[in-house]
Amino acid sequence: MTTDETALANKAIVADFLTTFSRGDVAGVLQRMADDATWWVSGTIAGMSGTYEKKTFGALLQGVKTVYKAGAMQFEPKSMVAEGPFVAVEASSYAELNNGRVYNNQYHLLFEIRDGKVLRVREYMDTQHAHAIFYAP
Repeated sequence: MTTDETALANKAIVADFLTTFSRGDVAGVLQRMADDATWWVSGTIAGMSGTYEKKTFGALLQGVKTVYKAGAMQFEPKSMVAEGPFVAVEASSYAELNNGRVYNNQYHLLFEIRDGKVLRVREYMDTQHAHAIFYAP
């Protein structure tokens, strides 16, 4: 595979992953992750920030589904840049919560792909907005 073909293939993997995530399909998300995958979330928000192994990430996603009116948070990629096994994504999210709040955050996500699966994700976001929507009284 050429460098351009690898970049296109990895971007397609990430696009499919984010579409699956946006449907609230936790099983589908986990199927698209390598067995030793990790997801890291920026910041210091207890219960949100930190590194999650595949199993704990799945439990987090399953648990948060009950918070969203539609059962899922929508990720909308704005741009993607791929090089080697990495895909950088600028994205926004949208979800109406059962408590009446609206979560609409901005992200930079760095995906690492291995053998057609997501190996690592580093999620950078506006942690102040996340805290205000999910945790503030």
